[in-house]
Amino acid sequence: MRPCEIFVGLLVAGALASAAGTPHRPAPVTRPPEGGIGIRLLEAPVEARADARAWSYIVDHLAPGSVIHRRVEVFNTTRSPKHLSIYAAAAEIRDRRFQFGVDHTPNELSTWTTLDRHEVILAPRARSTVNATIAVPDDAAAGERYAVIWAEAAKAAPPGGGVAEINRVGIRIYLSVGRGNAPASAFTIDSLTAQRSPDGRQTVLARVHNTGGRALDLGGDLKLSDGPSRLNAGPFKIETGTTLAPGDFGSVAAVLDEQVPDGPWRARIRLESGLAKRTAEATIRFPAAGTARPVRAEMDTSYHPVAILALGAFLSAGVAVTLRLTRRRRRPRGEGSDV
Repeated sequence: MRPCEIFVGLLVAGALASAAGTPHRPAPVTRPPEGGIGIRLLEAPVEARADARAWSYIVDHLAPGSVIHRRVEVFNTTRSPKHLSIYAAAAEIRDRRFQFGVDHTPNELSTWTTLDRHEVILAPRARSTVNATIAVPDDAAAGERYAVIWAEAAKAAPPGGGVAEINRVGIRIYLSVGRGNAPASAFTIDSLTAQRSPDGRQTVLARVHNTGGRALDLGGDLKLSDGPSRLNAGPFKIETGTTLAPGDFGSVAAVLDEQVPDGPWRARIRLESGLAKRTAEATIRFPAAGTARPVRAEMDTSYHPVAILALGAFLSAGVAVTLRLTRRRRRPRGEGSDV
């Protein structure tokens, strides 16, 4: 396989398209310097601009019988033409990972997803648009489903034997089905655990519970403070790749990229998935070897994005009412009143 020709994996850069008005701000896509194939969404819905996940994946909530359309761009940054197959295939959350189905394996959501083009031939440095439609059946059961829209470049095995080369890039789909508003995204950080690997690396694990109705792709960072001699350390990045299904428990890890004293430390971890953000603290000490006992985390309730957005909307409405009443009071007699 020649990875310099085509980069492999799931692209997480892109934007959402919406049936409503959308801002045109395609997100930049990271690509290897040698070139490759890529895929991205072209727009994001106005109501989702603040959600980082909405610029990476198709994340939506639909009632049974609903239809949405998304524009997807595929591109070729190599110096040779590429023949791409475009298709939707199965995905699932298993073992706390977003897992892709083998080859073209279908599932319920992938069968609801149709594409207006299944084959695209891209000249060197060229790009093209593919339209995707997701139609939810009238009798679809409530719940969240997962799939991927793939762009695949395949190269047959050489004559006389060898291995066929298949490379693909894709966009994840997280589709919630149900009446009314979308289920909320929420989670708790239950405990922090310090550990030391056999090679001496220090790691902090956070135990997380997905208490909401949507899958979570967790990221964030860890900071250490009030250590020996009042030392501070960090921030240290949370390793990405953990996806929790609704109701699931799992752990995320921050591997320290520098050696610090054993402690004690005041550890503060910040986790987020889209607009759902939480922070928690605990006092930890790194063991000489192995894993220490979990320490119950203290959740920081001073910041809650949903509550802040709701408060902002309430205050905006209050200002509008105040201005309206003020204008009405200042009208000269005989002008009439607003209805």
